[in-house]
Amino acid sequence: MTENDLKFFKDLLDARKEQIQKNINDVLEDMQELQKNQIGDDADHASLDSDKITKHAINKQQSKELEEIEYAKRKIKTGRYGICEMCEESISFQRLKVKPYAKYCIVCREIIEKQNKG
Repeated sequence: MTENDLKFFKDLLDARKEQIQKNINDVLEDMQELQKNQIGDDADHASLDSDKITKHAINKQQSKELEEIEYAKRKIKTGRYGICEMCEESISFQRLKVKPYAKYCIVCREIIEKQNKG
């Protein structure tokens, strides 16, 4: 992978990281605002609880994605970025464009998914 390619993916990862951090902060602010508002009846409580659960799930998923982004950025620094962690072949440029923190090539990802289902 060329230096320009690595810079492209680092910039892509940085932009996604910034967006996720904004999303997480927005969710936290929304949750704080919901807690401040007075709640009237049981339906309001149920709605608030549902919102909290949904926002917590989103936050958890985005926090996991942040970890994967940081891991990918460390791999850029160590020269291991874009190399499948299973077969050690190059991960395709197109796959990395779609998922810049991918750890596995498409073939190995499919193998892992099949193992997880079975």
